[in-house]
Amino acid sequence: MQVEANGISVNCVIDGPDGAPWVTFVTGITNDTAMWDDHIPALSRDYRLLRLDSRGHGGSEATPPPYSFDQLTGDVAGVWDALGIERSHVVGIGLGGMTTLEMALRHPRRVSAIVPTACRAELVPEYEAIWPPMIETSTEGGIEAIADITSTRWFPEAFREANPEKMEDVCAMIRRTSLDGYHGCIRALLTLGCGDRLHEIRCPALFLSGALDAIGGPPDVMQDLARSVQDGQQVTLPDAGHICNIANPRAFEHALLNFFASL
Repeated sequence: MQVEANGISVNCVIDGPDGAPWVTFVTGITNDTAMWDDHIPALSRDYRLLRLDSRGHGGSEATPPPYSFDQLTGDVAGVWDALGIERSHVVGIGLGGMTTLEMALRHPRRVSAIVPTACRAELVPEYEAIWPPMIETSTEGGIEAIADITSTRWFPEAFREANPEKMEDVCAMIRRTSLDGYHGCIRALLTLGCGDRLHEIRCPALFLSGALDAIGGPPDVMQDLARSVQDGQQVTLPDAGHICNIANPRAFEHALLNFFASL
């Protein structure tokens, strides 16, 4: 379904029973709602699930870059307004995890719990350095030019070799991203800097990471983030790299369900 929010049309998918607690899923760069497909059977029994495509990704409208966290959080809050959602848990991966942190800071009365996954709160040189070459490559060759590079960075070699069909699906998802959306969201990411405000987050927070994620949101970084909030915990998912929910979906679901049940 398309929802008019914050000046754009946002693509959304809703699953789960009416009246159940809301859980909102926010995608990262070159992700769309399909990245959460494997989790719907397990999570939709007890929760009302809202999946949305970030600006310029999947079926959501693109606007000219650069984007900002004001826009990305405004898109989520605008969808909540349009759908009458007063409070929700928020789950996000990569840039979506950063947006999840910003949602807790900017909309504390509407965010009941957060699960930032494989993300950071501050840029470091080795992470920041990834992005200018990706902008240059995609400007010259389009999204197709960064599909294989991106999917290779997301998943360990063993997973890629053992799951060729899944990797085809992942590359197809990457290719569904508009060039404006890709560049816009990278520009938003490069403004990241909320680390000194994490102590303001009052809601329960579960920080998830893949054990094999070396740069996007490594376990040690996620552990530090968990220590920075008042009610934080951290779980490392085995046998998973950056997009850890796709690499180890059952461990991801188990972590989420245990966390939500404890609230």
